[in-house]
Amino acid sequence: MDSSQFTAEPSPSDTVERDFDVIIAGCGPTGAMLAAELRLHDVRVLVLEKETEPVSFVRIVGLHMRSLELMAMRGLLDRLLEHGRQRPAAGFFAAIPKPAPKGLDSAHAYLLGIPQPVIVHLLEEHALAMGAQVRHGCAVAGFEQDDEGVTVELADGELLRARYLVGCDGGRSTVRKLLGVGFPGEPSRTETLMGEMEVGVPQEEIAAKATELRETPQRFWLRPFGEGVYSVLVPAAGVSDRAQPPTLEDFKQQLRAIAGTDFGVHSPRWLSRFGDATRLAERYRVGRVLLAGDAAHIHPPIGGQGLNLGVQDAFNLGWKLAAQVRGWAPETLLDTYQAERHPVAEEVLDNTRAQTELLSIEPGPQAVRRLLTELMGFDEVNRHLIEKITAIGIRYDFGAGPDLLGRRLPDVDVKQGHLYGLLHRGRGLLLDRTERLTVGGWSDRVDYLADPTAALDVPCVLLRPDGHVTWIGDDQQDLADHLSRWFGKPTRRRGR
Repeated sequence: MDSSQFTAEPSPSDTVERDFDVIIAGCGPTGAMLAAELRLHDVRVLVLEKETEPVSFVRIVGLHMRSLELMAMRGLLDRLLEHGRQRPAAGFFAAIPKPAPKGLDSAHAYLLGIPQPVIVHLLEEHALAMGAQVRHGCAVAGFEQDDEGVTVELADGELLRARYLVGCDGGRSTVRKLLGVGFPGEPSRTETLMGEMEVGVPQEEIAAKATELRETPQRFWLRPFGEGVYSVLVPAAGVSDRAQPPTLEDFKQQLRAIAGTDFGVHSPRWLSRFGDATRLAERYRVGRVLLAGDAAHIHPPIGGQGLNLGVQDAFNLGWKLAAQVRGWAPETLLDTYQAERHPVAEEVLDNTRAQTELLSIEPGPQAVRRLLTELMGFDEVNRHLIEKITAIGIRYDFGAGPDLLGRRLPDVDVKQGHLYGLLHRGRGLLLDRTERLTVGGWSDRVDYLADPTAALDVPCVLLRPDGHVTWIGDDQQDLADHLSRWFGKPTRRRGR
């Protein structure tokens, strides 16, 4: 039997609960965000999280510009800002210390550092408030899919039924493994300790030692974040079991071995250990089962893109899967999830491979690092790399057209305030500067704003729920064709 259609057969005699449209395995940032996106469209969602308690360590993660924009689109950003710390959008690429380019095209041109347990809690809280169900201590053990849906078996033998299953269950994804989807790439070759902590020596002493070590083949950095807090990176070889969380003493030991001093490090904010394994799922969808987040791709955390990539997967998938469930999706809409997000993940994996090489202690990579540091002195190079890391440079392939087509629209000024404030409901939007067009029979899926004052240099744009521009123009029939392409057949109701 085809493994993509069957795993761990449930017993037909068992009682099956059939109350869900979508079951999501994993309640990390990707799963929680996906659940909330589905609930915007009244999709019945159950999230299964195998862990009973939040993670015990407090790691700081960074939300990049595109993720911050998406949070603003759903009215979540202010809540996150209360718990985070803003930092310049700079120094992401292989930790090469270059300033942020001027005039980045985003209203949120900064990095938001936020404790990972906090963002997980806030996004789960948001999903619950939207009406999603979340069950902790529930692990997926098997599933079987057919033409009508997916039967999911839990570790305790309970059976659940849904129309779709989405694996957001991390790099060791049970759903991906049971689905039989290949996960090719490279295994981890080196491991690194990374954390944030305070130091007990003057900054001048740290700077002098860092300059001295640049001339030696050492994988090391000690970068100031302000308020006496430093980011510390050292090799993990020779310290503690990788299965155990690293300790402050591990960092001290490695710093002494490399620099001859531990710099008096103390009061750690978070400590982590990571490898450089890099893998990408061959497929994001098999029938009624899909993958998102780390279940679909893993890579080193250099540049801080992992959580952001997963959350952006959720925004891309959510409205499309909801459209499929609600019955208005065009035939190929759900397939565009993989068509759009798989190439994005490929690019992220490639740039993290490149960054990892630039951290190598070997003379060749160090020579390339020096050359790239010089090139990043040119604004165009620095800007390109920042836009790549922060995902504001993404352009989906929607066919030939102006450069804006397929890109996300920044949070431009409109007569009602800011554009993103109009996208909280997760619907499409026609922004019409001509005041002549209409969304007609798509008004149940697409909002309309006539605003000749909107800060655009094109007559009209049609936005998807994730903020990407699907059409530019001023012709009603051309608009109707594109509304059908992305939002299905019109209903009989009329109006703007």
